[in-house]
Amino acid sequence: MELRHFEGKNVVGLTGVMSYANYQPHVLWQYFMPRRNEIRHAEGQELYSIQALSSDFFSPFIPTREFQKWAARPVSEVESIPEGMVSLFIEPGMYAVFTYKGDGSDAPEFFQNIFEHELPSRNLRLDDRLHFEILGNKYQRNDVNSEEEVWIPVVV
Repeated sequence: MELRHFEGKNVVGLTGVMSYANYQPHVLWQYFMPRRNEIRHAEGQELYSIQALSSDFFSPFIPTREFQKWAARPVSEVESIPEGMVSLFIEPGMYAVFTYKGDGSDAPEFFQNIFEHELPSRNLRLDDRLHFEILGNKYQRNDVNSEEEVWIPVVV
């Protein structure tokens, strides 16, 4: 884990509502991926998987509680948003950044460890900002060698 300041970023993409009991981000990504190149002013090839989770989302954790999810690309300008897509600004602030390696099969345990052990042991508490993962050039869906950055908003 590393503490890093995020400068803030505009993204454009698709959004949907889901819960962890019915967690199907692949459906959102199936719609987004064929359309990702329609986004103007995209910065690089990285993709952002974003969740709007309140600071009390996990206290207590209710798997059926719904939240907003986005599949998006960072942009230098929010202009001419493709039909059906939305823009979003990820606010600046401090984040606990983790690297997740794997095919996703152990993701629930990975995140449980973050929220139950990693953050409390460092006296960090969740902030009411967006949670996100950056899917860069090492990300490969369902591949055991895949890597992504996990950004968790914290109050230091």
